Amino acid sequence: MIDASFEGFRYHKPLPNFYKVENPDNPKREISDDLLIELLELAKEYNFSGISYSKLSDEFKADFDIDIDNVLIFKFLMGDDIIKMDSSKDKCKLMDIEFQEYGAHVFEFADFLRKNGFQADLIHPLDDNLSLRAIALQSNDCVITRSNMCLFKDGIHNGFFMIHTSIDNLPFKSVNDMLWVPDFCSTCGVCIERCPENAFDENEKVLRKVCTAHREGCNDCLLRCPFYKRGYDKVYKRYLRMQKRRENE
Repeated sequence: MIDASFEGFRYHKPLPNFYKVENPDNPKREISDDLLIELLELAKEYNFSGISYSKLSDEFKADFDIDIDNVLIFKFLMGDDIIKMDSSKDKCKLMDIEFQEYGAHVFEFADFLRKNGFQADLIHPLDDNLSLRAIALQSNDCVITRSNMCLFKDGIHNGFFMIHTSIDNLPFKSVNDMLWVPDFCSTCGVCIERCPENAFDENEKVLRKVCTAHREGCNDCLLRCPFYKRGYDKVYKRYLRMQKRRENE
């Protein structure tokens, strides 16, 4: 267990460097299906919910002034026992312990790839100059909800870490089949209506200086969200019924 006692609390502490293997001099560009499955099984062994894959476009790389192409997104579901705690600094510390423990395993995934001949480097999760959510959206495997959270089908309470790699033949998605979510969110709005801090402006944008999620771990919008309470598949079925009613009106 990683020590939770530290001074000058920030939402997350920087991760220590846990690499044990150096990057290869001439990294491979293609991975076999069997080796990719082995990596996924290793992630599941440490309770990660899955892996998504982003192929960064030239336009995206130019916008963020970066020179990386292929990204693996290691997703984990934040613990319900912590999420349901009352907001407090102690809750934030527990959230950080969870973050640190999952993060330590991501270095193992990087080492696994390096041992097998691939370049693999953790994208710093606290880099203020690079939006990890924007990289996540490039995967076509998630959307941003009305409450400004990143929703994967695994769950809205996803945390994630990213590794950029030399592997060109990852199973990238070309189409995002979750683009119905903003339409559903527009009919809901419970996250805005029930926010205890009134942390949304007149345009329904989150006011980060008002929202206490990063200071006290408030999760009210998450706990009230249908995607958390019912799960992606049930909400999608509800949306299809709603669409059918619209068509019949």
